[in-house]
Parts: sequence; structure tokens; C-alpha cells
Amino acid sequence: MSSSPKPDALASPPVRRPMRREDRQLVFASSLGTVFEWYDFYLYGALAPIIAAQFFSGLDPTAAFLFALLAFAAGFIVRPFGALLFGRLGDMVGRKYTFLVTILIMGLATCVVGVLPSYEAVGMAAPVMLIGLRIMQGLAMGGEYGGAATYVAEFAPHNQRGYYTAWIQTTATLGLVLALAVVLGLRFLLGEEAFAEWGWRIPFLLSIVLLAVSVWVRLSMNESPAFLRLRERGRTSKAPISESFGRWPNLRLVLLALFGVVAGQAVVWYTGQFYAMFFLISVLRVDPSTAQWLIVVALVIGTPFFVFFGALSDRIGRKPIIMAGLALAVVGYFPMFHGLTEAANPALARAQATQRIVVVADPATCSFQGSPIAREADFTSPCDIARRFLSEQSAGHDRQALPPGSATVVRIGSAEITPPQARTTADGHAFDDASARAVAEFRQRVRAALDAAGYPQRADPAQIDHVRILLILTGLVLLVTMVYGPLAALLVEMFPTRIRYTSMSLPYHIGNGWFGGLMPSIAFAIVAHTGNFYQGLWYPVGVAAVTLLIGLLLVRETRGRDICADD
Repeated sequence: MSSSPKPDALASPPVRRPMRREDRQLVFASSLGTVFEWYDFYLYGALAPIIAAQFFSGLDPTAAFLFALLAFAAGFIVRPFGALLFGRLGDMVGRKYTFLVTILIMGLATCVVGVLPSYEAVGMAAPVMLIGLRIMQGLAMGGEYGGAATYVAEFAPHNQRGYYTAWIQTTATLGLVLALAVVLGLRFLLGEEAFAEWGWRIPFLLSIVLLAVSVWVRLSMNESPAFLRLRERGRTSKAPISESFGRWPNLRLVLLALFGVVAGQAVVWYTGQFYAMFFLISVLRVDPSTAQWLIVVALVIGTPFFVFFGALSDRIGRKPIIMAGLALAVVGYFPMFHGLTEAANPALARAQATQRIVVVADPATCSFQGSPIAREADFTSPCDIARRFLSEQSAGHDRQALPPGSATVVRIGSAEITPPQARTTADGHAFDDASARAVAEFRQRVRAALDAAGYPQRADPAQIDHVRILLILTGLVLLVTMVYGPLAALLVEMFPTRIRYTSMSLPYHIGNGWFGGLMPSIAFAIVAHTGNFYQGLWYPVGVAAVTLLIGLLLVRETRGRDICADD
């Protein structure tokens, strides 16, 4: 770090005093709008399977789901650019009015999603418009978090900064809970068929009401006192971007924040909350409503621990808690997700253990399966046809290499099935009639063999161990609270006031937008290509392990730093 905490700051008693009324109003006003922004942003994730059907129906099911996840990730990809744009405004103009603008953009973009025509109505224009709106949401979110965290931190008592900012840390999870609760409530009221057809639009349209409340609340807020002091003294930054990233001492801190803290935090966050939900629904074939309810309950149980770990970081430091959460994720993810399979779909777990599936083929005939823009007609070799269908059936499989020119065989237990070589129509958009019949017959034979081997098409509700699933999901959320609860305080304390909004926003949104937001897409692409349900976990485990190593060696503790010392 560029400077060490002041001795008097570290000597201050770490006893937490109760929040005063004005403190509670400040935190509530800052958090409420942020909750609504996260609600808007995560609605898409909660409705990913329906979004895939509505806007990407021109692709085959596997590609449509991957493309839907990438469209989901588009909002994350642009978040760093929003961080630069709005971080600069926040450091030059002020915290309050900058995140007033961000919530207006977010709310309006979300509302428009609710009236977008589907793929069937307007073709490719539908996904293009959807991705455009996701980009607007991502830009807005890029300016939101840094503003809210900076605003609260600059009001908080220095020895309770972790506790105060931890309330901001709850907002992402609360926004996800709100999104899931609205979706589940409408599924129950309307029924699955009506919800899938048109009811899914209602949660997006509701954002206009949340937008009005958020704007009203934020208009009542005062500007940050730390920023006001800088402005009164004429010391606000005139070029926060160049100051933040064009000078090595601060750029070094940005890089340490990204690779030594935020990248690992991000993959833990999205693994514990989004990937776990997608895994239950798309891999383990649990009914979406059941999976989402379990996630909601786990999030409700776990959310208070954001504040617990934030307050604990005021006593023992930010770094030990974050690093401990990363270490537990590295060693715990594989056994926890194996446990989810055993609890959510025990028939599938038994079949995997006793009836091995192997695709025996010439490796040269097996293409990459994780492309998000692939169509069924793009996979014509016997190996590709076999592996594509097995992935669609959530039938994890291994590959065995054969010499060049060898015929492909699918082994399911004792059964052996030979997939066909397909040919496409002249325009290349579909299989020709003979190939379509051969592929359909192959799929019927594979499905019959899977049934005989005990591979279920859906998780049996009567066999689901809800208590065990809830315990595992709660454990995953607790890891999220460990790495995320103290994060805002640490990031605020790393950077000087005049460029704090810009400096902390960029590593946060690169980490959460790129490393974290792309996590489901990357993990499912790995699963689709390897055929192994669990191989996708190597991505979050690897990123968390690298971040843990860098964080332990290079990131210094920030607890007790006087964040207004540079005023």
C-alpha cells in the first residue's frame, strides 16, 4: 500500500456503537436504490431458460441456453466501461447525482425488456435489441456500486466502516432474492404455461414502480461530506481516469485490488448464487420453481452474515476474512457440488456411479461443444451428434480415443449404439430428410438405453433431499458473505478520496463483470465440451486459488486507515 494506517486510527476501540437515526436513514437510502438496481440486473438471470426460449429459439437447445447466458454476461462485460464513465463523473461532479443517473438508465432499460417482441415475431432483431438493453444495464451498474459504497464509507465512523458498508454488500443478494421472489410469486399465481408465454414480462415492467421509489429516495440524500470538503478546497480531481490509471503508485493498487481480491471474490459470488441455481435446473433437472425457492431460502438465511463479517472485519481486519473465504471455496467446491447431485437427483448420481457412459471416437471428429452460436446443423459428425444429445440429456460422459478413421460408438452400461453421419440441406441450416430421420432414431435408442441404465429425464420430486440441498446452498452463500461482506470497506480504504470512485469501481467491475459475470457461461461451455458435470468448477477454483496466492503475498491490511487523510 502507498501508506500505512495511522497509529491513532488503529488504536481506536473497535467497539461498535448503535446506529443513530440519521445513520440508518443514510444506509437505507443508499441501499434501497442499489437493491432495486440489482433486482433489475438479475431478473435476466432468474429467467434465463425462458429468455432462451423467447429470444434465441432459432438455435438448438444447448446453444440457445449458452447464448442466453452470454447475453446475460453482456451486461457484465460492459460494466468496467460504466465504471470509467460514471466513476469519472462521481469524482468530478459528486457521488449523489451520479448514481441518480445510473438508476434512471437501469430502470428504463429494464422496463423496456418487458415489451420487447420475441424471436418468432421479429427474428434476429429480438436478441439484438435484448443485448443492447443488457449493455445499457451494464453501463449503469458500472457506476452504481462504487458510488453507493464510497458514499456510505465516507459517512461511516472510521472504526465501523466494515459494518456500515456491509449493508451495501447485502444489496446484490437482496436484489436477487427480490427478483426470484417476484418470479416465483407470478409462477404460482399465473401458472407455468401463462408465465412462460407472457407473464415473464411482468417482473420487468414492475421496475418502473421501483424506479420511481428509488429516484424519490435518492433525491432526498445529501452529498458525501468528504467530497464536499474536497470541492470547497478546490481539490477535486480534474482528470480522475489519468490519475487513477496513468500513475504507477495508484495503478499498482488497482491491479492488486483486481487480482489480489476482487477476481476471486467475483467467482465465489457467482458460483454460490447463480451457477448453483443453473446447475440445479439445467444439469440436475430440478423443477425451476423448487430450485429457485431453495436458493431464496438459502439467501435469506445467509444474508445477515454479510453484516456479521463486515462488522467482524472492523475487529480482526478485512484481509483474513476474505482470504479464508477464498481458501474454503478452493477446497470445498467439488465436494459441495457432488453433494448437490446426490441430494437433488440421487437416481442420476447412482447411474453415474454404476452405469458409465463413454463416447469412443476418433478425436479429430469431435468438435468443440461450447460454442454459444452453434446450431444443430453445425454438428454433423457421429461424435458431435452423440455428445450433443448426451449433454442435452444431462448424461455426463467420458471420451475414449480411437485411431484415425475409426467408427464412433456410444457405450451406455452394456449397450453400444453407433451414431449416424449427418448431412445438411443445401443452405446448411438443417439436416436433410434422411439425416434427420437417422438422428431422430439414434436419439430414441440412446434415450431408451439411458432409461434402462437408470438415467432419469427429470429429478424425482419425491427423492429430493431438500434439507441437504438447503444446507449445501447455505454453505455456498456463507462463502459469498465471507469474501463480499468486508470488500467495500477494503476497496474504499485502498484509494484516496479525490479519485476513489473511479479507482475502486474499475477493479470491482472488471472482477465482477468479467471474471464473475462470465463464470456461468465459461463453466457451462467447459461442461458441454468435456461432458463432465463438474469440470466447469475448475474455472472458479482456479481463479480463487490465484487470487488467494496474490492476496496473501501482496495485499496489505487496510483496517484503521484514515480515508480522509488526503483531504
